[in-house]
Amino acid sequence: MGEHGAEQLSTRDLILTEALHCFGEHGYEGTSLNDIAAGVGIRRPSLLHHFPSKEALYGEVFERLLSDWVERLESSVGVAGVGWSKVELVIGASFDFFADNPDVVRVLRREALDGGAHLGIDLGAVLRPMFERAVAYFRREMAAGVFRLLDPEQLLFTGYGAVLSYFSDAPLLDGLRDEPALAPHALAQRRAHIVSFFQAALVPDPTP
Repeated sequence: MGEHGAEQLSTRDLILTEALHCFGEHGYEGTSLNDIAAGVGIRRPSLLHHFPSKEALYGEVFERLLSDWVERLESSVGVAGVGWSKVELVIGASFDFFADNPDVVRVLRREALDGGAHLGIDLGAVLRPMFERAVAYFRREMAAGVFRLLDPEQLLFTGYGAVLSYFSDAPLLDGLRDEPALAPHALAQRRAHIVSFFQAALVPDPTP
């Protein structure tokens, strides 16, 4: 029983991983259950044993990726620290998560463009509590003089775009440089640039 359950769980995880890749590469409409089953090396009926429909599979893929992203962010937010040190941790955690999971970026981008149509949920509403916590944090730190006075909502929009657009546009960026955008050295350069850019924007110059 235990061995059988472990085998089922392993197959389920393989299905979710392959589904994430297919949805990222081809979108919801361009992906079929047959594609995912073939990628895993199983037959469609075996896939349907774990997930009754493409909608159910897509929903679980998205739930898992959001859960993993939020968990990574919560871990960085929960680390002791104030001011810039905490912001640097959160930026780094977000960048590293998407660097480790490039398919996630494509799925998020596609779903954002489609307005959450395939999920049957308002994606913005799901992410809004985390967004509002970040806005409140920046407002407190700005009021205390720790950060420069900026519009915290626009700051977060800029940060979101700076991180996600690099990964979603990687094929285009590959044509602009000799080094692939997702090569380790290129990723390290981009991560360092984003961190230094926001540090320069947020942290006031030291008082003479």
